[in-house]
Amino acid sequence: MPEASLVTREAPLVRTVSGPCTPSSVNGAVLPREHLRSDMRWAAGVLSDPHRWLDEEQEVTRELCGLRQSDRLGLVVELSCIGMGRDAASLARVTAGSRVAVVAGTGFFAGPFTPSWALDADVDALTRHLLTEIEDGLDGTSARPGVIGEIGVWGDEPTPAEERCVAAAARASLASGLPVATHHRGGLTLLEILLGEGLPAHRVSVADAGTDPSAPRKIVERGGYVCLTSLGADRLRQALDLIDAGYAHRLLLSSGLSKVSEIERYGGGGYSHLFRTFLPRLREAGISEETISQITHDNPLRWLTCME
Repeated sequence: MPEASLVTREAPLVRTVSGPCTPSSVNGAVLPREHLRSDMRWAAGVLSDPHRWLDEEQEVTRELCGLRQSDRLGLVVELSCIGMGRDAASLARVTAGSRVAVVAGTGFFAGPFTPSWALDADVDALTRHLLTEIEDGLDGTSARPGVIGEIGVWGDEPTPAEERCVAAAARASLASGLPVATHHRGGLTLLEILLGEGLPAHRVSVADAGTDPSAPRKIVERGGYVCLTSLGADRLRQALDLIDAGYAHRLLLSSGLSKVSEIERYGGGGYSHLFRTFLPRLREAGISEETISQITHDNPLRWLTCME
């Protein structure tokens, strides 16, 4: 059985690709939903997209190193899981080169990117596979995942296979003590499946909550975390609404990169977008440094350690 004690010890631990660490050892901000390496250019049954790709290890390392020095970036949660071009060995090199801790993920993202065997597997078999990765390591390395995700759905509603993958994520979380990250425009749907399996809401981070403007509020009212990415004017309004409503303790923020065109070398905002653009706008809106620290440091570490 995987190390459930990572959560139940007196000092809960964050599991990084370099090994477990205490939350108190993470000095600086946390980016809770990023991709440092991914490949989703081709998938079964959907149009190919040559831009759904990120393989720039040196540039990613350089950006993270710069953010560690300029903005005290302390940890990145990397959510390229099974079928998304995950490369645990690359993540280990990035963390060694940047000296920024990296949390890797396990799980099945969405149907078109899920291995064919998994599409036909039952929930028990899927759960066993996740627990094997959690216990034994990823991609033939000793690096173990510290999060289950990102778990997603490609269409408007989950297919039966996708629903089984989401249920397996919940069961693996219950067995291992790891948190779950979801990404789907119908974020409430995935949250309901996870809660239906008995998973406590505070273990779940929901990104891209959908077009329903009330969805973020509904998620935090259930006790889950809302993770805002693609940080523009709409996200600023959503963040301010949640803070004003008293839910700063359930808010996560991340730049949310997933494509090579989004890193700085190719003209994108890079991983620094949160620090350079979005956080200054929160400050201009009157949000205190204490609240910003809560959102960018305390909240993601509490989620990663499944602490209420």
